Amino acid sequence: MRGEAHIATVASLIGDPARAGILTTLADGRALPAGELATSAGLSPSAASAHLNKLLEGGLLALECQGRHRYYRLAGPGIADALESLALIAGRPSRAGVVRSPQVEALRYARCCYDHLAGELGVGIAMALEDRGLIASVGPGKRVDVTLAGVAWFEAMFGIDVRKLKPGRHGLACRCLDWTERRHHLAGPLGTRLLQCYFELAWLRRTPQSRAVRLTQKGRDSLQALLGISTRTS
Repeated sequence: MRGEAHIATVASLIGDPARAGILTTLADGRALPAGELATSAGLSPSAASAHLNKLLEGGLLALECQGRHRYYRLAGPGIADALESLALIAGRPSRAGVVRSPQVEALRYARCCYDHLAGELGVGIAMALEDRGLIASVGPGKRVDVTLAGVAWFEAMFGIDVRKLKPGRHGLACRCLDWTERRHHLAGPLGTRLLQCYFELAWLRRTPQSRAVRLTQKGRDSLQALLGISTRTS
């Protein structure tokens, strides 16, 4: 079978609005039950079950079972990357005068992109880290290096021993093009660990049934003090 046929099959799975809604709900890396996914996508339980089975068969979702409970999650971070890329293509700048809902604004400001921070806040943090020489982009690709100053800084500020992180496909850190900001935020093992730290330190809080995350006052003050970036609570 030609490669184009495989692309078409995956595209047809993602292209259905209901299935796209399910995948987007799971794009923050969580595993959720069918009932919650049905509610988020505005589907009946039977319709959600049919869509979930198609996504499982197509390799886009993975199933986790705990006792009698079944939880669905994206089959891997590559699925979330594909969703962000599609959103980048679809999310052309809107016409002047269009008013966005609070939910959309929250997603644009700060959201989980599978296992790392995206949106205006994620881009701002990535830029501040690079401006301070803590990370450095390597060539035209996605790879980002952690500098010697960065190794010391991440351990002192967050207790992250960068040398013990397991490198991913693009090393310890990499750039991820943000579909709302059209600039890069920080992904890879370092980006994942940083997001975990933000939650552990109560700098960020999750928003129920959404990929959006809320920046707390503590987080705002800490990011201003550590990186000198002006932020707004959400």
